[in-house]
Amino acid sequence: MGNLGELSPYEAKDAAGFVESMRQLKALSGRTYRELEERAARNGDVLARSTLADILRRTNLPRPDLLAAFVRACGDERRVGAWLDARDRIAAGVTAGSATAPDPGPDGGNVADEVPPRTAEPTAGEPMAGEPAAPRPRRSRGRTAALVAALVLPLLAIAAWGLLPHGSDGPGTASGAVPDGWVTVRPVRTPDLCLTDGRDRKGAYASAVAVQLPCARSTVPRTYLEPVGEDLYRIQWHHPEEGKGCLTVMGPGPVRGMLEPRNDCTHATLFRLEAGPAGGTEGVRIRPVTGSRCIGIADDLTTEGAEAIEERCTGGADQRFLVRAD
Repeated sequence: MGNLGELSPYEAKDAAGFVESMRQLKALSGRTYRELEERAARNGDVLARSTLADILRRTNLPRPDLLAAFVRACGDERRVGAWLDARDRIAAGVTAGSATAPDPGPDGGNVADEVPPRTAEPTAGEPMAGEPAAPRPRRSRGRTAALVAALVLPLLAIAAWGLLPHGSDGPGTASGAVPDGWVTVRPVRTPDLCLTDGRDRKGAYASAVAVQLPCARSTVPRTYLEPVGEDLYRIQWHHPEEGKGCLTVMGPGPVRGMLEPRNDCTHATLFRLEAGPAGGTEGVRIRPVTGSRCIGIADDLTTEGAEAIEERCTGGADQRFLVRAD
């Protein structure tokens, strides 16, 4: 096995380059398609070698769940979050990383010896035969939109956060500001309340969602902040009866945008915790990596039982949280 750490997923500038990086990762792993399929199964993932072969000979982005399974099977478990983040940046039309394109060329594996041939190539963007539909929609923007974003977003960041002193990490990273492991997550405005297990106020959903309740009465479930690389985190809840669940932003439905603990942490939402500049606003912003929105408190409420919800970033105090070691 080669040195997987020498390959950065952020070097890719487009979908074709990203798939080329995946081919390089496979080559560095030293594993055949069959071995990757078997290792994925041991990890609890599903990664058919025929599906993987299709992904690596195409030039469009893989589904996030297949990418995560592939990276783990290659032995790069610690950087799954980085690979997912790099993929989402390209899907959003925002390139990142080195300006040097990865070296062209296949990984040298003989796919034909290991994988049954396919009679037709699926249309780009469609799920492959035998696969479920993608769990979340892809985002696409034109080249003009990407250029506008590249020019405007840095200006917006400066306006929102102010000029940063030399040596500051700045927004987009919580390095040195957030403890991982067992924590409590408290809205800045109501530090006696914690995000914990509750129900939506309208009673529209039968399962638990994240709400703010008094910390003294919210000892179950316990919250665990799991770092997954590149300043990305999963927010786990550990319940003595329900087991482990990871907070996931809900899709369309009666509790759209709220956070539900899901048992399948592999497909849970990854969050980026953004600290303000030194000496600036207290707390951190919690942002799902697959968009440009923030986690806040529904209707800007400070009352018990108000739900945490994904919403447009406003810079308001209701979108800032204290993460304290528990």
